[in-house]
Amino acid sequence: MSDVLQMTASPDFPTKRIPGWFFLNTWLQKALKTRIHLEIYQDFERQREAIAADRVDLIYANPFDAAMLVREKGFVPVVRPAGRSDECIVAVAAQSSIKSVEDLRPGCRLARTDDPDVNLVGMILLEPADLDAGNIEIEQVDSYPLVAKALLRGTADVGFFLEESYDELTDLVRNQMRPLVRSQIFDICHVLLVGPRLSGRREEVRRVLLEMADDTRGADILRELGFLSWENVEDEDTEFMIDLMDTLKI
Repeated sequence: MSDVLQMTASPDFPTKRIPGWFFLNTWLQKALKTRIHLEIYQDFERQREAIAADRVDLIYANPFDAAMLVREKGFVPVVRPAGRSDECIVAVAAQSSIKSVEDLRPGCRLARTDDPDVNLVGMILLEPADLDAGNIEIEQVDSYPLVAKALLRGTADVGFFLEESYDELTDLVRNQMRPLVRSQIFDICHVLLVGPRLSGRREEVRRVLLEMADDTRGADILRELGFLSWENVEDEDTEFMIDLMDTLKI
């Protein structure tokens, strides 16, 4: 097995944040005195293939994949972005006649990405309209800007967004859309995990990341990522989140 550790990040972060992950990778290599290769996958399917093939040692994972990584691949949690949670926004075009979720009808057209936790929560938010995957038309696109594009072009009636990605859209685009509802779950969030090859250095990785905000260059990199700082995550925090995700699936 190669001595180079492999790092990746959940594909659902905004494209403009990609440079920040390369900066973080370089910073971590210096702080840990370890060779780390960053691979950014275009979609969840390619990333999960890499995980299945044990080609990931360090990952900024969405809540859905975090459950699989912890329970099936032996990953352990380290940190998460401070004060952040993964919330879903259900939105329509600003000029849409739809004023609430209850106005949606069977047969409506939904645009969404392949982001699993956002789609799970989004479908729960549609339940007041008695909608499910069996009575709506679903168009899966590659990114949240393309969800917005579908709404603005009128090829979709409603769209799902990760709140962070919605807020990262340009003012011009956001002003042409209107949120119907936002989730308020709070306990679901992305988390940085380390795999079996790095688990023995878990506390070292945690320490250098928790100290990032106190370092001038580290703070700059955090801003590139859209974070203020990292905060500690214990095993029980992640287990609670995984149990919550399992409950939401029922």
